[in-house]
Amino acid sequence: MKILNFLICVSFTALCACSSNNDNSINTDLINNPLTASGKNADTSLLPKFKWAEQNHDFGVIIQGEKVSYTYTYTNIGKSNLIISSVHTSCGCTVPKYDTEPIMPGKNGKIEIIFDSSNRNGIQNKTLTVLANTQPNKIELHFTAEIVEPEKK
Repeated sequence: MKILNFLICVSFTALCACSSNNDNSINTDLINNPLTASGKNADTSLLPKFKWAEQNHDFGVIIQGEKVSYTYTYTNIGKSNLIISSVHTSCGCTVPKYDTEPIMPGKNGKIEIIFDSSNRNGIQNKTLTVLANTQPNKIELHFTAEIVEPEKK
């Protein structure tokens, strides 16, 4: 019985080793992280770089329950492809949509948000955290809105 268990383990290990030779690797040519373990200054001149049209938006006064949207636009002014890995919001009331394909140097991209003002009241200050292959790799976008209750008739 021990020999049978041993043969099963060996077979499984060999099978796993063979199947791991598939080339499902990520191409790192698009990602060039300039940080070094040695602490030496690294060359950041070849990295992608955001240039935002606006990083702060004010929706003004909106009626409670309204859904409003806004699109943040940017240009990659760097020298390599810009890749956004995620966009996180400070609350579940905001849903972001963003470009998942690499943005080539000189090209434009966008992050669209939809803000749901349901169950909210007063002045709202919200944050979006964008993670990308830039330095720094975390950028914050902000928006505000003043939410008022609907008039009762």
